[in-house]
Amino acid sequence: MDPSEVADDASFKEYDSLIAGAGFGGVYQLKILRDAGYSVKLVEQGSDYGGICAVPSYEISDPALWKEWTWKQRFPGSEELRDYFQNVAKVWDLRKDTEFNNFVSSAAWGDDDAKWALKTNTGMTYKVKFLLLNTGFAAKRYIPNWKGIKSFKGTFLHPSNWPHEEPDFRAKKVAVIGTGSTGIQLAQELSKVAGHLTGFSGFSFNFLPRSTFDDTPEQRLKTYEELWKQEDFKFWLAKYNDMLFTQEANREAYNFWRDKTRARIKEPKVADILAPMEQPYAFGCKRISLENDYIKMYEKPNVSLVDIRDKGTPIQEITETRIKTIDNEYEFDYIISTTGYEVTTGGLKQIDIRSSLGESLSEHWKDDTKTYLGMAVAGFPNMFFTYGPQAPTTLCNEPTWKTRESLIYLGRVPNYYHIIYETEASVYVDFDMS
Repeated sequence: MDPSEVADDASFKEYDSLIAGAGFGGVYQLKILRDAGYSVKLVEQGSDYGGICAVPSYEISDPALWKEWTWKQRFPGSEELRDYFQNVAKVWDLRKDTEFNNFVSSAAWGDDDAKWALKTNTGMTYKVKFLLLNTGFAAKRYIPNWKGIKSFKGTFLHPSNWPHEEPDFRAKKVAVIGTGSTGIQLAQELSKVAGHLTGFSGFSFNFLPRSTFDDTPEQRLKTYEELWKQEDFKFWLAKYNDMLFTQEANREAYNFWRDKTRARIKEPKVADILAPMEQPYAFGCKRISLENDYIKMYEKPNVSLVDIRDKGTPIQEITETRIKTIDNEYEFDYIISTTGYEVTTGGLKQIDIRSSLGESLSEHWKDDTKTYLGMAVAGFPNMFFTYGPQAPTTLCNEPTWKTRESLIYLGRVPNYYHIIYETEASVYVDFDMS
C-alpha cells in the first residue's frame, strides 16, 4: 500500500499510536499511553477484548482491577477470562478508544511524514507515528495441507475459529486430530457428549533445585512420588535441575512418567501410542499438558484412538465424508483440527507491512527472522510488537511479561518523534527528539 493512498480517504483518522490487538499487551498499552496524554486507537479483529487468550493466565498488575474481581478457578476457562477482560475494560474505560471487528490488513511507512499509513479490512484508514502490534503468539492457525481437505462436506473446525453457538455433537461422529494441550482438553470434554469420538495422535504427549544423581535411587523415587502427588506442573518444573541437560537424567524422568501413565491405561495398544516404552523425545521439551479424564476416556466404548505418527498410519486424504489413513478410513460428521498455530511470526506476517522501500515484512524475514530484542525490526521504524519472535515469550508468564514489555518508555519520553534503526542490522541507534 502506498502511504499517499490514505491521505485522500474520507475515513482518514490520525493518532500518535495505533495498537493492533486487544489482548493483555494491547489493553495495557492503551491505558499507559492514554494516561500519558497521547492520542491512541486500539483496533481488534474480534468482537470484544481478550485477544487470543483462552488459556490460564495471571491478571494484569493494577490494584484498581483487584477491588471488584476475584478468580473463581486456579486455571480459569474461556468464559471467566472473558469476564475478566470485561472488568478490565470497565475499570480502565477502554471502549471509547477501541474499534472492534477490524483487522489491520496493511501498513506502510512513509519517510516524508515519518508516519505509518494503515488500512483495515473494513476500509478504515489511519496515520500514526507509532504502530504497536499485539497480534499474539498464536494469531494465525496452522492446518496441514491434507489432500482433499476442502472437499469435506461435514463441519471442519479449528479451535481458533470455534463457533459462538456451541455445536451439537450428540449422536455425531467426531474426529479430534492432535494431542497437544488443546486437543487433550477438547477430546476429554467431547467424549462425554459425542456419539463416537476418534482421537488421531501425531505424537505422544507428556502430561528443579537438585541434580538427579546427587540422590540415591531410593531418594529419587521418593522425590518423584511426592511431586507426582502434588499434580499440575510440579513433576515437570520442580524436579532436579539437570533433567533438561543430561540425557541420562532426562530418560529417568521420562521412564518414571511413562510407567505411571501406562499403569493408568488398560489397552496395551493405547499405552504404546500415548506412553511408548521407547522415549520419543526429551521429556519436558514439548509443552506439558494437563489432563483430567483424557487417559481414562479411552476406556469408553464410544472412543477410539488412531496412531498417525510416521511409524503408524499417517493421514493420506480427507474426502467428502471420511479421513483416510494408509490402511483404513473413518467416517465423520465433524473434524476438529487441533494442529496448532504459526507461532510468534504468523500474526505479524499475515499483515501486509511495508517499509519505506516497499519491502514487506514477510520478504524481510524470508531467509531468517531477525529482530532487536524480540520487539522491533530494522528498516521498519516506530513499529514495535509484544510477545514476538526472539523475545523470551515462551519462557515466562505472558501477562506479566507483556506489561513490562509494553514500551512504557514511549509514554515517558517527552516530545518523541521517531526512533531510528540501522538498515543493516536490528540494532537500536538513537532517539530523534526533534
